[in-house]
Amino acid sequence: MRNIGLLGGSFDPPHKGHLYISLEAKKILKLDEIWWLVTPQNPLKINKPASYSERLRNCKSIVRNQPIKVKEIEKKINSKYSYQTIKYLNKHYKNLKFFWLMGADNLINFHRWQNAHRIFNEIPIVVFRRYGYNDKALKSHIVNFYKNFKIDNKNIRTGDFNNTPAWTIIQNKEIKISSTEIRKQREQLRFKN
Repeated sequence: MRNIGLLGGSFDPPHKGHLYISLEAKKILKLDEIWWLVTPQNPLKINKPASYSERLRNCKSIVRNQPIKVKEIEKKINSKYSYQTIKYLNKHYKNLKFFWLMGADNLINFHRWQNAHRIFNEIPIVVFRRYGYNDKALKSHIVNFYKNFKIDNKNIRTGDFNNTPAWTIIQNKEIKISSTEIRKQREQLRFKN
């Protein structure tokens, strides 16, 4: 069975932090592939992102020559929610085992995601430390609920995640970059010109 890491999001814009956690996940878990799932519209984000085609083009550009595939699954199946996507993938790719990759910042409000508990029960969750968010993430509602299902990340293997719920937080080097910060910097440049 092949092991696939899934990194979903708006990717508005994609940046070296997305690349870093993708490559770290591939290396640490010895994953066969990483798929970026570009969402047409994140239901928890109020501001409209750059166009889907622009974000998709930017993702394909940044992953060129990397072991990462940019997938349009959410657009294809008209999915607005991660749970819908995960359910579809698990049903249609029986020969693949998926791992949900995300930054610690997403863990803070994970309980607000549609079917959050079902996600934890459908797919292993691999969380990456994120500058300024880790303490709050580790005190979050979802972490408290699933604290007994945390996998120790020392010498971690994909086989450690055979039964769900299962999650871990990787003790990675933290990169101080975010799509939000990049967008703010762009806006400031626009106002100066």
